[in-house]
Amino acid sequence: MAKGPLIPARYIFTALVSIGLAIIYGLKVNLSVAIVVMINSTELASMALSEASHGGHHGNANENGTAPPEFACAAPVSHSNATNTIQDGPFAWPEPVQGLVLSSYFWGYLLTQIPGGMIAEKYSAKWVIWASVLVNVVFTILTPLAANISYIAVLVVRFIEGLGAGVSLPAIHVMLTKWVLPQERNLMSSLAYAGMALGTVISLPFSGILAAALGWEAVFYVQGGLSMIWCVLWLIFVFDSPEDHPRIHPVELELFETSMHHDDHESHEASKEAAQLEDHNITEGSVVVMTPVIPDKPNAQKRRNSHQGHHWHGFHGWHGFHGWHGWHAGHKHHEHPKLHKEHLKKNGHHGGHGHPDLPIPWKALATSGPFWAILVAHSCSNFGWYMLLVELPTYMKAILRFNISQNAGLSAIPYVCLWVFSIIWSNRLDWAKSKGWITTTTVRKLSTAIASLFPAACFVGVSLVGCDRQAAVALMTVGTMFVAGMYCGFLTNHVDIAPNYAGTLMAFTNTAATIPGFIVPAFVGHLTHGNQTLGQWQIIFFTTAAVFVLEFVVYTVFASGEEQPWNHVVVDQKPALEKHITAKEVHHESESEQLEGKAENP
Repeated sequence: MAKGPLIPARYIFTALVSIGLAIIYGLKVNLSVAIVVMINSTELASMALSEASHGGHHGNANENGTAPPEFACAAPVSHSNATNTIQDGPFAWPEPVQGLVLSSYFWGYLLTQIPGGMIAEKYSAKWVIWASVLVNVVFTILTPLAANISYIAVLVVRFIEGLGAGVSLPAIHVMLTKWVLPQERNLMSSLAYAGMALGTVISLPFSGILAAALGWEAVFYVQGGLSMIWCVLWLIFVFDSPEDHPRIHPVELELFETSMHHDDHESHEASKEAAQLEDHNITEGSVVVMTPVIPDKPNAQKRRNSHQGHHWHGFHGWHGFHGWHGWHAGHKHHEHPKLHKEHLKKNGHHGGHGHPDLPIPWKALATSGPFWAILVAHSCSNFGWYMLLVELPTYMKAILRFNISQNAGLSAIPYVCLWVFSIIWSNRLDWAKSKGWITTTTVRKLSTAIASLFPAACFVGVSLVGCDRQAAVALMTVGTMFVAGMYCGFLTNHVDIAPNYAGTLMAFTNTAATIPGFIVPAFVGHLTHGNQTLGQWQIIFFTTAAVFVLEFVVYTVFASGEEQPWNHVVVDQKPALEKHITAKEVHHESESEQLEGKAENP
């Protein structure tokens, strides 16, 4: 038996994808830490006092205290004066400006998600991902220069970073469909997407250490410079697909092709089941385009569960814009298990489509309760998520008065807990579902309830504990940890209700859910401008708790884990009958291909 490679190419690919995501997410959150020491709090406090002395509307906010007005809580006993002096930066940007700076990233991120998937599918996902990271790296390094010019220059820099980051996830989805083996998709996808959480975990404390030791500029220079190494490694070791890789080991390539053949066999069996229903579902002159998932049959249900897991771990169907509306419909790029690259390329492994483009049922979508439940839950959850991600460091400095090193380290703890809880929770749900104790709908609603009610309660708790630092940090940690329930909740629900349109639905809800990314900083900046008090932050936290409760109510009432009727689309055949294939023809074609394969490989 041939010996395999020491380090398989797919493992290198997975590691670099994870690191790439960690870079993108790390460079996104580093400003949340750096801005704490970039701001001249003393000057802002003097400006606030000056406004108050001239009859400003914040005049009585801190009139009885001796602490500067930006601090609502007493400073820690040790090293408080030194810490305050060190943390003063050169920029007297008021809170609304800080909100604009922090939110500008999301303006760009909002615009490029859908185009990113289209470009990656049509051209090269490898180069799209590389360009995405490179743009973030270059403009991160330029951030100190921009800050010294004007806050407007920082807005532009962050906006461009968001534009670059927006294309990363859809492009990664494209590459994962080619580089992840069916039997390894859970493991590999989990490892790849670990980068999103790990980037936050690493960047927050690392940014604090750099800012405290070397100054705020080092946060951008050091992190950007180190990330350049990834840009070189990606070009050397990663290719769009296994057959494009010039150095892939023959044993590993054969493993891909054998696994593809097995996956194609399952699609063949599913198409036989769909063909048996043809007489009942296909009328003269039309075709019902449907996923070959037959819930009443145990084997079909088993396949459906398998494919649902596949979609969750990254394959949300961004290909839907080009005809990939559902992995279930057949794997054209896996149709011939030949053991050489040229044959795979000839048969379209680089970008074949599962079936022709499907028309989007706009009316049914607009009136679908389950779809709107996902969209509302996704948007509300992101409101709370961005509150934790973007504003937590500011709250810990402005109210609780942690110094920059403590701030960054404590800000990272919740994300470590989130990552651990997500693994445990998803594992237990899979176990309970395998026992037949819970349904898909129950899994989705229970997970979303966990991800909304517990964080809401923690936000209320933080409002009530005031300046109790230990209690506030504990509550923030627990609240962030339970947000991980969303991964098994609404975020996986797209493929449940409409596998043929999973990519389209994800694009819609993720675009809407990006809007809170620039609403949250503006909202916080408006409320705390010259008025960093517990009362103002209590308004912020109670509002966030209310948004989480709205998520729970809407999703619990309207969500469903069952496939919706509008997932089955009737396509008119009269104008172009030759362009469509009936389910029975698909079945016969698949049988012919299988017989041909047996003849060539007796």
